[in-house]
Amino acid sequence: MPDPLRVLVVEDDPVAAEAHRTYVDRLPGFTCVGIAGTAARALSVLTHGQVDLVLLDMNLPDGHGLDVVRRMRASGNQTDVVAVTSAREVSAVQAAARIGVVQYVLKPFAFETLRDRLSAYARQRRAAEAGQVVADQDEVDRLLHPATVSSVPKGLAGSVLDRVVQLLGNREGWTAEEVATELGTSRITARRYLEHLADQQQVLRTQRYDGRSGRPKVEYSWVSES
Repeated sequence: MPDPLRVLVVEDDPVAAEAHRTYVDRLPGFTCVGIAGTAARALSVLTHGQVDLVLLDMNLPDGHGLDVVRRMRASGNQTDVVAVTSAREVSAVQAAARIGVVQYVLKPFAFETLRDRLSAYARQRRAAEAGQVVADQDEVDRLLHPATVSSVPKGLAGSVLDRVVQLLGNREGWTAEEVATELGTSRITARRYLEHLADQQQVLRTQRYDGRSGRPKVEYSWVSES
């Protein structure tokens, strides 16, 4: 069995960094070898340690993530990079692609999102190391623009799950009714997604009292990202 891929998490927020470490260590074939909270620390680890993949935030206290990648490449370090960031500017996405960032994952995200992206990355890496060749143009396109197949639980859609996560990241405290209104779905459907995230310990369940009906409502708040 091959050795696990060694991952460096570069993230300045301690809560998000620990969440990402937990995610990586839950994935077969991956292990987190450290956390760096600054660009300088990340570059130091990459210089002196063995790292196969970097999960890189774009907004660091002492520099931009893209500058970290540029300095890596200038020093001859070709370690693969996955951007894990809240930076949504098209210019940032394009710049990341130009300097060789292999995946771009928007915060906040469900565990399944990162799992699917890293699994796709690992498959490509194994194929390259094995010296496999592409059969046709379609396979080239899949390699350059990998379509990740969602492995969320049966009955849930990955695109909807990502939308729920985005909503939860926008503000504190959502009820199933409020999420259903935003999604245009039934309350029962919205609750299924929220309960899945709660079971994954990515959201916190609390009770909201509106002072009118006297009956509390279950409220869901994102806890794995900041």
